[in-house]
Amino acid sequence: MALLTVIVLVVAVGLDWLIGEPPNSMHPVAWLGRLVDALDREWSENERRQRLVGVAIALLVPLVPAAVAGGFVFGSTTISPLLGVATAALVLFLTMSLRSLLALTDEVVDATARDVTDLETARNRVRGLVGRDVSSLSPAEIRSAAVESAAENLADGVVATVLPFAVLAPVSLPGAAAAAAWVKGVNTLDSMLGYPSKPIGTASARLDDIVMWIPARVTAAAIALATADPLALRRATAWARAPPSPNSGWPMATLACALSIRLTKPGVYDLNPTAPLPTPEDGARATTVVGVAAAVAILFAIVASVAVASLAAAFGVADGPMDGTLNSSLELLAVGVGQWS
Repeated sequence: MALLTVIVLVVAVGLDWLIGEPPNSMHPVAWLGRLVDALDREWSENERRQRLVGVAIALLVPLVPAAVAGGFVFGSTTISPLLGVATAALVLFLTMSLRSLLALTDEVVDATARDVTDLETARNRVRGLVGRDVSSLSPAEIRSAAVESAAENLADGVVATVLPFAVLAPVSLPGAAAAAAWVKGVNTLDSMLGYPSKPIGTASARLDDIVMWIPARVTAAAIALATADPLALRRATAWARAPPSPNSGWPMATLACALSIRLTKPGVYDLNPTAPLPTPEDGARATTVVGVAAAVAILFAIVASVAVASLAAAFGVADGPMDGTLNSSLELLAVGVGQWS
């Protein structure tokens, strides 16, 4: 089962790298966003009741993608184990976003490196990464925003879904797909509702804080290893708690320390403040580091999957419909080779 998890991870990452994110009209996360948007309204003039509605939304809405994803993989597995593997890889791919993140970060950095006429282009493009007001930011501050987002979204867009998937896949492939989709649902709620000005989103923000606690710190460790500077994680502890989020500061501060750059959101936080703001070259290095860190995090996930698979085998725990999947795969390959020979 650990080998199957590796196969699913490789296929999902490969799809992300080859395709990137599907168009919004075809993306299940965008469909979920429409549901959240419909729920984002004033259900009551009483703030306490509005928060209670938010609790219900936080508890129930992520179950929708989880049920769909888990049911999709379970149904596919009952038809064919190979089809179950393929659909699990598809689900994981749809919960990930790495290529698009790195490409958009590079676009912003490149635009700030050109003449002043491209500064407005950089401001427009960086709005796809951050929600802050960028109208008065300097080129270096725009680069900082893009680099911060790349580090933070590595945790949200890759590590947060890959880790639970890898841990659960040796026990239950449908359960692993459901877990990845559930986490994506939590992240989506937080990104759309988790603002101080929205009482309806308070519960979603708190749930996201809990869910992202481990992925954020794993991401920070992956960034430190990707730069061959494990002590960057220790240095980052001085600023990791500066942002309002209990989690986002860890990957951002670690990247700042590893690259010896300052990352700042004016008036909110200043990470590694004695270093200079990122140059265009620093921005390019940051996207490379984030890409390598993603690979490191996936290796972490594989190691965790192997450990869980070993424990599952020792205690006789396995996903029934997936038993024999590798044998079935080898038999099909053998038949195919025989037909060609």
